[in-house]
Amino acid sequence: QVQLVDSGGGLVQPGGSLRLSCAASGSIFTVLGWYRQAPGKQRELVAVISRGGETTYADSVKGRFTIARDTAKNTVYLQMNSLRPEDTAVYYCNANDVLARDYWGQGTQVTVSS
Repeated sequence: QVQLVDSGGGLVQPGGSLRLSCAASGSIFTVLGWYRQAPGKQRELVAVISRGGETTYADSVKGRFTIARDTAKNTVYLQMNSLRPEDTAVYYCNANDVLARDYWGQGTQVTVSS
């Protein structure tokens, strides 16, 4: 059974930092990543990383967020620096496995506010 357990969200002031973690289990995963959904908006890609370490970022987070993965632990991290109020959203871990199946974590709330 595939499980994605994401954590690390919280309340932070503008300019602050947070690190999200997602532990995946139950399959062999090719791409791991993070998406976010703000109130009234569609879910959007934040960053993804392949098994080989190739990364893709949304333009809005380039230079501020860093995605990394520990393949041995099937864990993906999102280091978020210089956070802005517009980064406020529920962040969801996403995983694609070797059979091209798509999985989602339960989501973790990130709120950037003074």
